[in-house]
Amino acid sequence: MDTAASLPEAQQAELSQSGMQQSTVRLSDCIQLMQADLVHANPTPENLGHPVSDVLMYDPLDNWSSVDNRIILAVGCTYGSPDFDQLLHRAANSNAAAVIVKAHGAKMEQLRSAAVGYSLSVLVAPDNADWTRLVALARASVMGAAADSVSGVRLGDLYAFANAAASITNGAASIVDPLGRILGYSTLPGQPIDELRRITTLTLQETTQPAFDQDFRIVYAAPGAVMVPALDDGMARLALAVRAGGELLGSIWIIDPGEEKRATALNALDRMAPLAGLHMLHARSASDFGERRNADLIRTLMEDTPHASFAAAQLGLDTANGLAVAAFSIVRPETGSLESVRDIHRLLHLVTTVCNVQFGTSHSALIGSVVYALLPCNGASPRAVHGRIIQEIEAYSHTISPFPVIATVGGIASDIENLPRSRSEAIQTLHYLRKKVQGVGKVQGVALYEDFQIPLNLLKIGGFIEDNGMGGADEIARIQARDAEQQTDYLETLRAYLASNGNISAMAAQLHVHNNTVRYRVTRLAGDFNLDLADPQKRLWLWLRLTTMDLASK
Repeated sequence: MDTAASLPEAQQAELSQSGMQQSTVRLSDCIQLMQADLVHANPTPENLGHPVSDVLMYDPLDNWSSVDNRIILAVGCTYGSPDFDQLLHRAANSNAAAVIVKAHGAKMEQLRSAAVGYSLSVLVAPDNADWTRLVALARASVMGAAADSVSGVRLGDLYAFANAAASITNGAASIVDPLGRILGYSTLPGQPIDELRRITTLTLQETTQPAFDQDFRIVYAAPGAVMVPALDDGMARLALAVRAGGELLGSIWIIDPGEEKRATALNALDRMAPLAGLHMLHARSASDFGERRNADLIRTLMEDTPHASFAAAQLGLDTANGLAVAAFSIVRPETGSLESVRDIHRLLHLVTTVCNVQFGTSHSALIGSVVYALLPCNGASPRAVHGRIIQEIEAYSHTISPFPVIATVGGIASDIENLPRSRSEAIQTLHYLRKKVQGVGKVQGVALYEDFQIPLNLLKIGGFIEDNGMGGADEIARIQARDAEQQTDYLETLRAYLASNGNISAMAAQLHVHNNTVRYRVTRLAGDFNLDLADPQKRLWLWLRLTTMDLASK
């Protein structure tokens, strides 16, 4: 896996020599590192160059003993209120670096006028911004700016950051989230790795969940970077828990570079902590936004036909040959637990990866508890490709969860308007297979819609009969009532009669009774319930009722 091109030698030298040097933190540095949607109401050179030391949540009852050079987050303060004016006055007189506020209907000209009046930096955040996230980003940006940005690394690019960390510490690096997912890993050539590192970079998942791994517990409990001894034939690691605002974001793991370089690497790893937190916060925010946007667009395609064309354009879908909706779910005895959430997100990653390999692109999303994917219909045999894709995903599913995975594909939608039908077919097949898997446990949970089209259509007919009250007082209802009341077996006799097309010998074999017994039962059935079993329409109705009832109960 460690075969990608390394960073240029000059850049590596820059990282090693100056990447971890302390520097004066200016407001402009923090704003750039935060990468939040902040509008500066008074961006003078003096304001942008103001030094920053920390972040403070505003409390009107606080004594403000140490506000100097701090960024103040004005939670609950609105323009024009006494608290707002008091806050700006106190911040300006206390040499605060900046105040972050929300407009809440105020015009930018009003906020700019207030900022200029107090000669203060006022940063305006969107009304829907999450204060908790802003606090974490602001604090991480201050600490990250103090450690200096890693040259050449785009904020939130954890693979590039892992390469930088590996270059500085002289050991292969991996970045892991609290659920054990590999968020990024280094690819510098020549750095030794072991089998555990190979496995985790292939699966993008730790072999043991951090919550149950003693090494992770040690790292999370340590105040700084620590050395984790080697186990069996593996290599020792240097590791660091990464936090922002007290929240655990994950950890960095470095292959031990050896005794001579270990102390320097541990010190460098400690110095990287604030910047690592900033990168991980931005990566998580970008990932969350990307997943939400993808899910919203795919949901629009499948549920909101008037706006489906817009969603398709945003996703860059190629619809020339049609699309089919695939649906994936995990059959678990319980849902909503941390384990179930972890498994379904790993399923999303698996579906995305397999589709990327097969089609060169992937349009997949987690909506509710179901993972959806839009499958192209290119080539002469698109259904054969669809079948192979879901079989491959099901075959790999044991690597993400101990529970069965159901994988289905709806029919081909020739245009965007038919995607809701394909999605409905995929879900119908999914629910049908889920019942079979839960009931038997040995059934393969993979199918195209046409594999079960007949029973699924019959279930629709059964639903129509039920919804319209068409079977409330017919012969089947009366037979059920008699069997329940008198412990008779008329319904079983009728079921055998219809299944064997009235063949007495076949019925006797099925019911394990004599032919004469069968004749007697059929006679009683017809007489007691006034059934004309010679009427083909009557037989059809009775067969539909029994078949749809049996399918619904399975």
